[in-house]
Amino acid sequence: MDAQSILDGLNSDQRAAVLHDHQKGAQLLILAGAGSGKTSVLTKRIQYRIAMGVDPEKILALTFTAKAAAEMRERVQKLFPKAGVRLCTFHSLALFMLKQKIGSRFAYEMVGFKKPPVPQESAERDFLTKLSRLRIPSGKLNREELFADTYPASLVPKLKTLRQGVLDSGSVVFEDLIYLAISLLEKHREARDYFRAQWSEILVDEYQDINPSQYRLVKALLGSRKELFVVGDDDQAIYGFRGADIGNINRFCEDFKESSLIRLEWNYRSVPEILHLANSIFENKPLRLRKVLRAGNTRGSGGNPLYRENRRPEVWYSENPVEEMLKIVGWIKELRESYELEWKNFAILVRYNRQRLYYEAALKDAGLPIAGVELDEGETLENGVHVETVHASKGLQYAVVFYAGLAEGLTPGECQGSRAERQRQLDEERRLYYVGVTRAEAYLILLYCKQRFWKGKLRKFKKSRFLPQARPKNEELKLPLILFKIYVVVRVLFVMFEHILKLPFVYLFHKNEVDLWVDKKIQWFSNFCMDIINIDLTIEDQALLGKVDWTRPVFVMGNHNSFVDIPVVFLTIERTIGFIAKAQLGRIPFLNFWMHKIGCIFINREKGGGADLVREALAHGRVPRISVFPEGTRGKSDDLAPFKSGSFRLAIEAQATILPVVIKGSAGAWERRRDCGRKKVTSRVLEPIDVRALMQEKGELEPRRDLMNVIRERMETAL
Repeated sequence: MDAQSILDGLNSDQRAAVLHDHQKGAQLLILAGAGSGKTSVLTKRIQYRIAMGVDPEKILALTFTAKAAAEMRERVQKLFPKAGVRLCTFHSLALFMLKQKIGSRFAYEMVGFKKPPVPQESAERDFLTKLSRLRIPSGKLNREELFADTYPASLVPKLKTLRQGVLDSGSVVFEDLIYLAISLLEKHREARDYFRAQWSEILVDEYQDINPSQYRLVKALLGSRKELFVVGDDDQAIYGFRGADIGNINRFCEDFKESSLIRLEWNYRSVPEILHLANSIFENKPLRLRKVLRAGNTRGSGGNPLYRENRRPEVWYSENPVEEMLKIVGWIKELRESYELEWKNFAILVRYNRQRLYYEAALKDAGLPIAGVELDEGETLENGVHVETVHASKGLQYAVVFYAGLAEGLTPGECQGSRAERQRQLDEERRLYYVGVTRAEAYLILLYCKQRFWKGKLRKFKKSRFLPQARPKNEELKLPLILFKIYVVVRVLFVMFEHILKLPFVYLFHKNEVDLWVDKKIQWFSNFCMDIINIDLTIEDQALLGKVDWTRPVFVMGNHNSFVDIPVVFLTIERTIGFIAKAQLGRIPFLNFWMHKIGCIFINREKGGGADLVREALAHGRVPRISVFPEGTRGKSDDLAPFKSGSFRLAIEAQATILPVVIKGSAGAWERRRDCGRKKVTSRVLEPIDVRALMQEKGELEPRRDLMNVIRERMETAL
């Protein structure tokens, strides 16, 4: 199998992950947003390493369920049918390790077993009886944690009796296997050397779900080596009640100082409006762990018009459950007929299982088929409306999602304990809400019912704190045009100055996150500009950005009709990017500061020399990404002005990627504005051109013929 073909179809971030060099970039943490293809990246990484000559038996890949491991194994073996990669769960790995013969004895004998360990379900009643005999309060010891090494010294003698009973009988619970495998690696050098030699590369899926003992097992297997490749989404860490510790993701960069971080932010599941809501859920997260989901599907699923409509998520309010169900049933029937959807394209998601039972009964009464529910004839349906808890829906997706129970006490659920414990639970409830939101592909309806029967009585509920706030409507200023423009300029300059004052505090308290803070503020500022100038911005074909390798030089080339084009470009590519600007702009208060901060290049139009400045900047690696307007100056009309070839020559020198962007309506929103009303501006991303790849294909390129004329023709067609 050709290694290059494995990379086909990957976006630039996925590709960077699959190609990651552990020797240069050390351990790798991939923060994978919902619907970003994380499992595909992990399996392609395994395939790629095998194609590059790595012995499959030297690769260890861990996940959390036998089903997930089987699915990953099936994907890998499509290309390499006989590959002996160990793809397994943590518990099956630990059991495998304990049953290996190392030298003259089995590994399980090294940790004290008299016979091979056999996993069984926890016999909680027998265990509680034994605790009582030893006069150990039941709240002080969990059966799953029997072999943990964190107990006080006063308790250890009593634990020895319990542990010895397990070692003598071989009857273990699953978590015993993890702790004993850790003990094997940490206390027996012969075993540690044996297993580290057995696997040279370790990969972990769903990394956000591992608990502290599983984390220790991975670290013990890895040792001081760099070959650790983990994929996870801290925003989908919803198994704290099972012992999963989200802190493992937060600590990754601290534990592995030389490690690398890649974000997978292209979502291939949901329409942009749903992703806009999903992104708003974690606005207060630490900057270094924040992700921005972007819609990576330009055509929609199967071409169904429901996807192209890009509906904004709706909030439905109901007085009682009967009113709510009438709305749900009626809307399912109407959408199904109008868009030719199947019953299985609809889902009702709930927080608790008892809610699920209610909605299943209500749908059955209404005569709608329900997936997984047994029919009167004893058959089980595959093609019906799905009703399930959010936990059960993780990893699934539906065209239309009704997310029920958006009320305090339901979503979020009730939080108990100390203040810190309640906050941890609330954080997990927020992540659970995010999982529910991102199950929707085309249409999301959030349901709030004021009163319903709950736990045996009729109760009134308050609206959930998670419900999105209605987007404020900007009041259109009824001002003379000149006063409107003065008002806008003053507000914009004030905002620039305000954030200059904030920057020293970012340097002081978040020194390592300054660039991330600037990126965030540039996006916020660009949105602010759209609001204050009364612009409705539409971005088309943004998914094409996923083809751009942002680790290399990128020239964003667009037509130029207005000052407004700059924030429009920022919002279009959702990245901070420098641009070539007239030296006179450097005289504008506060604007000068930010232009230097984002890496702009100032040129004197009369003296020229702009190309030399760009070359110098690129040579020093200071501006690997710049925005260029090949017309040179702002056009006087919506038609393209003549292009200059200098920037295309530079693109060839830098072997850059050229990303064409076409902007419509920006001049009418500012320079040629005639009133204070709202204006429509459209920005469209065109197919990027990888100059380096083009040179490899064609050899030497002629700037005008091979680049300038081609891009100009594309932009004229788009206009």
